[in-house]
Amino acid sequence: MFKNLTVYRMGPDWTATAAEIEAELDKGRFVECGASQQKSMGWVEPRGEANAPLVEVVDGQILLKLMTEQRVVPGSVIKKRTEEIAAQIEEQTGRKPGKKQIKDLKEQALHELLPMAFTKQSTTRVWIAPQDRLLMLDTGSQSKADEVVTLLAQTFHGLSMSLIQTAMSPTAAMTHWLGTGEPPYNFTIDRECELKSTDEMKSVVRYARHNLDTDEVKQHIVSGKVPTRVALTWRDRVSFILTESLALKKVAFLDVVFEGAVSGDKGETFDADAAIATGELIQLIPDLVEALGGEQVIGGVAPATPAPETPPTAPHPAADHAPPWDV
Repeated sequence: MFKNLTVYRMGPDWTATAAEIEAELDKGRFVECGASQQKSMGWVEPRGEANAPLVEVVDGQILLKLMTEQRVVPGSVIKKRTEEIAAQIEEQTGRKPGKKQIKDLKEQALHELLPMAFTKQSTTRVWIAPQDRLLMLDTGSQSKADEVVTLLAQTFHGLSMSLIQTAMSPTAAMTHWLGTGEPPYNFTIDRECELKSTDEMKSVVRYARHNLDTDEVKQHIVSGKVPTRVALTWRDRVSFILTESLALKKVAFLDVVFEGAVSGDKGETFDADAAIATGELIQLIPDLVEALGGEQVIGGVAPATPAPETPPTAPHPAADHAPPWDV
């Protein structure tokens, strides 16, 4: 259900029913790229079934799905066509096109080539946790996240979002964890990390399938390299890679999470997968934020009051967060 996670705090002023969200998304349904259109973005059914709702509500969690289609024209092809047009102009006029004209010729070449280009589609899941006032995107790319957030802000009047900010930066926290060999409460450090130097050399050291509690790793930190990625596991239930930008990548749910799950038809499987994924992650996020020193209050907006923590030794069922919305 989620392979990556970029987490935003939603402002307190936006409320909408599932029906209202559906109505707004319906105005921006996905339409395939036209012959001369380079990119198209729009909303599709989260279940992947035609004519299903654009808004799915599972255990109080709201799930959306954005489709992006692009016509892909390799840069080398654009360059070749631009040079051909420029050569024709030089032959006709006796002078080479200048820099500004070359830029215009590249645009001309692109538009000529677009109708012949192959299209590539990708989807981004959007998860709204209304009770917790969190919005999460299934992407580890900040540029992609910015694109989706911009579209959401344009779609929903009054919706404001800001990246979760923590008292301690992920880089500082990961430096402490690796330097001391002491992971934060409820987490274990796995066998993958990346460290970069902060000098002009920008040297990089990567470890994969390697014990990180070693003098060698600590020496890299002492010499000035800082962690930009560290693999973690939360409560032996969910593994992921934490990045310096507080994105979660390579999210994987461990076998214990699915114990007792009953297989069913496609619709039941979607509901079960969504309930399990959101139920686990909505508890992981506050633990991770706490491990980073807690959330910073931005613009006077305090985070939602977290639910009481489940004792580490207690069973860990999926959270049931009922939203204050009419769904």
